[in-house]
Amino acid sequence: MQTRRPIIGVPADRRMLGKHPFHAVGEKYLHALIEAADALPIIIPSLGLDVQELLGLVDGVLLTGSPSNVEPQHYAGSPSVPGTLHDPHRDATTLALIPAAVRAGLPVLGICRGFQEMNVAFGGSLHQRVHEVEGHMDHRDDESAPLEVQYGPAHDVLLDPGGLLRQLAGGAERIRVNSLHWQGVDRLGQGLAVEARAPDGLVEAFRVSDACFAVAVQWHPEWQAMNNPFSRALFAAFGRACREGDAVE
Repeated sequence: MQTRRPIIGVPADRRMLGKHPFHAVGEKYLHALIEAADALPIIIPSLGLDVQELLGLVDGVLLTGSPSNVEPQHYAGSPSVPGTLHDPHRDATTLALIPAAVRAGLPVLGICRGFQEMNVAFGGSLHQRVHEVEGHMDHRDDESAPLEVQYGPAHDVLLDPGGLLRQLAGGAERIRVNSLHWQGVDRLGQGLAVEARAPDGLVEAFRVSDACFAVAVQWHPEWQAMNNPFSRALFAAFGRACREGDAVE
């Protein structure tokens, strides 16, 4: 087992600031990795770098949330509503990186957009506007509200009895989570097992069944992670998996 802190690769968004492209990651994700996972994050630029070379440098991968959505061409979806923000450079990076990381035995944690990327990477599809799908609740946040309200508890999720998240929750049947997403799982990808569902039945978390640690959640546990016992436990488990995995001995 290694004694140094694990190095977690975090694929970046590619965004235009003025006339120049920048590669960016939200600071809250980096803080959660440093403080709750006891890890060292490094930002992976979305520049088409060699996947195998990248995997040789990191002990795990975190896939963050983002204002952008996975382009629907990757899951045979209908064209996006005009004005939808996409990031084809990030798509090209993460959709290749995810299955390669899992095959290499590296732990992977997906959050929000990262959750959706993982589902698409394993052949799943997405609802682009969950609030318009009959039978589903409105999972969006109020963007005019203060951040503490936007990221505040919104609804419960029911945890699968045999899942990792149930263990991390100390056996609790449900936990309360925030909700800030338009998109959601339509068809679950191959080899994925449901870890949690919202009250309307929408998949809110899953794992890759045959992976050492490859878990994704639709909510945002990185938000003030150290103040939330379940979020802290999730990131701590991710950090342990990255520290102890076969790929980092």
